[in-house]
Amino acid sequence: MLRTLAVEGYRSLRRLVVPLEAVTVVTGANGSGKSSLYRALRLLAAAGRDGAVAALAREGGLPSTLWAGPETIGRAVKEGGPAQGTVRAGPVSLRLGFAGEDFGYAIDFGLPQPARSSMFGRDPEIKAESVWSGTVLRAGSRLSERRGPSVRLRSETGWTVFERSIPAWASMLSEVGDPLLAPELLALRDSLRGWRFYDHVRTDESAPARSSVVGTRTPVLAADGSDLAAALRTIVEQGGDARLHVAIDRAFPGSRIGVEDRGGRFALLLTQPGLLRPLKVEELSDGTLRYLLWVAALLSERPAELLVLNEPETSLHPSLLGPLAELIADAAARSQLIVVSHSTELVTALAARGALVHRLEKQYGETVLLGQGMLDEPPWHWPAR
Repeated sequence: MLRTLAVEGYRSLRRLVVPLEAVTVVTGANGSGKSSLYRALRLLAAAGRDGAVAALAREGGLPSTLWAGPETIGRAVKEGGPAQGTVRAGPVSLRLGFAGEDFGYAIDFGLPQPARSSMFGRDPEIKAESVWSGTVLRAGSRLSERRGPSVRLRSETGWTVFERSIPAWASMLSEVGDPLLAPELLALRDSLRGWRFYDHVRTDESAPARSSVVGTRTPVLAADGSDLAAALRTIVEQGGDARLHVAIDRAFPGSRIGVEDRGGRFALLLTQPGLLRPLKVEELSDGTLRYLLWVAALLSERPAELLVLNEPETSLHPSLLGPLAELIADAAARSQLIVVSHSTELVTALAARGALVHRLEKQYGETVLLGQGMLDEPPWHWPAR
């Protein structure tokens, strides 16, 4: 389980180090930095697929994603004066990292070196990476480290320099693939690739979730919900029928779902008390369909190591927020969850079920964790360049 998430220099996140639990809820007013924290998590996951540099480039390159304020927030700003630039004490940097019970990982992006022959000027460069054991980076806990193009790997006999240089746009997680030299890199890469994100899944009349799909076993719901019927049927056939029934009955008492085979294509049906026929997926309200999407995502028979939900309360009637909180709390027995939400009702319901709640707010343009003092921050050290 992840214990700490750290971000420095990304959008409004000048420096943020937050503790994590089995269920962690991130909330705050609009513009407080919730979306930036969510996107930082996505960038970390992209490092496991060697796509973090490309993801930053799509956001406009490093200059567009860097913290836009001063390196330090001085007294003048806190007393209401204008922000003023100063001579930087350190290099331009965007740093992301996390630490878990087994491994920790951090990556440091910097500005690219000018190259007249290259057209990829928006691509930042990876300046440093580190993998360590345990929750805190120390000299004795380092397992693998990268500075510039050079990678060092630790073994029982000492440090070994990797045989070739790593391109500035590639992560060592994808470039070093020898299970004998660096088993921790492969384990970490697989872990990152298993993180699962659901962000504003569509429920409008043209949403992919309202279409029938080819009927094939679907242990993991697609990010757009297009295979909802197949995912729900997979849960039933893999032994999750009882859990599925409980989740549906909590939200819609007496109702049950079914899946119809239409010549090899699966279509979702919802049977409700008092109706003479089941409702087709095309007839379901946005809120009903969204709740069924969360059921399929959270009851997956192939649970994710980390599951991140962004504003799952969208389109849901307040009466469905309690059942959704129960669904999330139940899923925590199999996955770690981070929930980004602005719904007071959902946040309160999750807190009552033991979730750790982080409230973000903006202070002088910087996102801070409300109530976190300097001594409350989890211990964290960045790798040196």
